Amino acid sequence: MKSNDNMNVIFVGKRHGRSRAVPLGAGVIAGLIFFGVAMLIAAGWAGYQMAVSKAEAKLPTESELVADWQEKLSQQRSDVSQIRISAQEQIDALTIRLGDIQGRLLRLDALGQRFVESGLVTSDEFNFDQPAAVGGPEDTLDGDSYSAPQLTDMINQLELLIDDREKQLRLLDKVSSRHKLENELYLQGRPITWGWLSSPYGYRSDPFTGKRRWHAGVDLAGKEGSDIITVGAGVVTFAGDRFGYGNLVEVDHGEGLVTRYAHAKTVKVETGDVVQKGQVVALMGSTGRSTGPHVHFEVIRNGKSENPEKYIKRASR
Repeated sequence: MKSNDNMNVIFVGKRHGRSRAVPLGAGVIAGLIFFGVAMLIAAGWAGYQMAVSKAEAKLPTESELVADWQEKLSQQRSDVSQIRISAQEQIDALTIRLGDIQGRLLRLDALGQRFVESGLVTSDEFNFDQPAAVGGPEDTLDGDSYSAPQLTDMINQLELLIDDREKQLRLLDKVSSRHKLENELYLQGRPITWGWLSSPYGYRSDPFTGKRRWHAGVDLAGKEGSDIITVGAGVVTFAGDRFGYGNLVEVDHGEGLVTRYAHAKTVKVETGDVVQKGQVVALMGSTGRSTGPHVHFEVIRNGKSENPEKYIKRASR
């Protein structure tokens, strides 16, 4: 039996169902296979080219890259400029606060200096003209610089501390001023810097008539021209010549208290002057009804004379 190497392709008709066989040789089959492979390769190549084209289409050009970098650099410059402005504003704000703190410290120093001058604190203990002494061993490790938030926090703490010290010093100043005012108004001491008691308060023999007469003050003898001082702060209500007293200085100390300093050689104040305790108001003399240089010293409370000796011997406050 003879073999047949041909392959038949059968076609069937639609109308009568007849079929027809078409023989295919080996060459035709090989051609069809080659054609199919070629089509597959062509399709794959076409797909590869399309993918490469799309990828190349997505890559930016050189000019686009330059423009993008320029935009980014411009944005960075803008950011740096904003940071610089913000930092400068913080520095300016800190500078203003430091200036305010310096001013407040100067006021505190001035107030402290007043306490030194008033004797409330000793100048050996506090010297407000020099910075506070500080020190200590140096650490072997390198220190770190403070950051802006740390500096701000330090300034906040310093301001709170200064506020507290200002309140305390203001209160101390009020107490000191009141204490000083009370001391100024407190009558105490002798109206002279040198001399002796030559005639006491009360009844005595009149030096001119020899009769018993009331002496409403004390006489303190001394050197002519020596100082006559007030024994308390007040307002001068009379400064001039008065019958019997000669040259007289009268000082009102408030609360009904008045002192008189008579027979002065020279008067150093005028009516209406405000005088401090220990201030020189006249010089010792022998004007008026007098036998020699002395000061006639009177203390009057609510219009009635009091013994000046109790104020002369009074302990200081």
